[in-house]
Amino acid sequence: MATRTEVAIPRGDELPGHGSTFGAMLEEFNVAARLLKLDPGVWKILTNPKRQIVVSCPVQMDNGEIEVFTGFRVQYNITLGPAKGGIRYHPDVNLDEITALAAWMTWKCAVAHIPFGGGKGGIICDPGKMSKRELEALTRRYIAEIVDAIGPEKDVPAPDVNTNEQIMAWVMDTYSMHVGHTTTSVVTGKPVELGGSMGRREATGRGVMIATREAARHVGIDVTSARVAVQGFGNVGSVSAELLARQGARIVAVTDWKGGVYNDSGIDIAKLLAHVQQHRTVDGFSGGDPLSHDRLFSLDVDVLIPAALENQITMANASVIKARIIIEGANGPTTPDAHRHLHDRGVFIVPDILANSSGVTTSYFEWVQDRYGYFWSEKEVNERLELKMCEAFDDVLQTALKYTVDMRTAAYVVAINRVATVTKMRGMYA
Repeated sequence: MATRTEVAIPRGDELPGHGSTFGAMLEEFNVAARLLKLDPGVWKILTNPKRQIVVSCPVQMDNGEIEVFTGFRVQYNITLGPAKGGIRYHPDVNLDEITALAAWMTWKCAVAHIPFGGGKGGIICDPGKMSKRELEALTRRYIAEIVDAIGPEKDVPAPDVNTNEQIMAWVMDTYSMHVGHTTTSVVTGKPVELGGSMGRREATGRGVMIATREAARHVGIDVTSARVAVQGFGNVGSVSAELLARQGARIVAVTDWKGGVYNDSGIDIAKLLAHVQQHRTVDGFSGGDPLSHDRLFSLDVDVLIPAALENQITMANASVIKARIIIEGANGPTTPDAHRHLHDRGVFIVPDILANSSGVTTSYFEWVQDRYGYFWSEKEVNERLELKMCEAFDDVLQTALKYTVDMRTAAYVVAINRVATVTKMRGMYA
């Protein structure tokens, strides 16, 4: 039988800083908390996850053998509402990473000013080596193991790295089977036919485009002629590139997991999308010169969009970055020391918890629509998203100017202040 245990993470001051994604989050948190003169008791509450779940998921593979996969679900904070956060499938998933991502989701929801807390899930697996049947079996077993911890008013999962609409449909169906009725609002990022929201797939990339536009306006760059480099060409990177190209920006470089392409005159994004659809990688695209991952960061561009995995911009490559603006499409792509180095050089960085908060914002829209049973047009979704993103950007920018700090610290100040205020209002249950 699969097992289900809850484990405690060490306190923030006990976590190793080197190599710890959660430790990196704490560094960012602590700077903002000091600025706010945060109450020590609230400080302790907000730097410890509410719940961490570890489950074993036995699956019979296509060859008849049994494999046991380890899955995680972390509910970091639910002060503002149900936990919200994606589920990722990746060989390198670990509890430290999932906990950090759940914490970032807490701050992201607070920055976006939506009534969700922060959660995250993941399974240690290589989905590229698994059949569709095996993925379905793994998904359903994982959800069955955590079914008592999730729900529309408890914890609402969503897609993340290597998961998609189909997997979310399996999540919804498995939960519904357990509770005895169809419950579409248990998960977001579903197919539209199953209660998904119009505009959800493009939402994170659209938000990155809006953040880029607003940042360019603040810095004094004309986005209609800006030179842009994008690391990662999955859902976020590809949509960001496509929408920025429509704005007139010149996308000169794109890389993904296998390779990249550079074209100083601008990459034809429509053709690149068609190439990736056929080959599942940017590598080999004929519309430019081959480009390595390392060289992408040293290109002379106005805007750099890291939209891959965390810890991509480090002290090992920060010194070669020439971009004037960095828009963090991925979660945690810049290490704290690299961020400080870039900020000191005058690089304007829009942090992940603001830049990619449009994904969870539109997930909130989907959750609301499911609960009401009334659905909006794509135009309505995009209009509401535009309003929320611009409000969030302005809140953070004004806070940065007020405290004379960088945008990341300002975003944490906004988020922590909102969660801390509600924590104190709700009081201590004993």
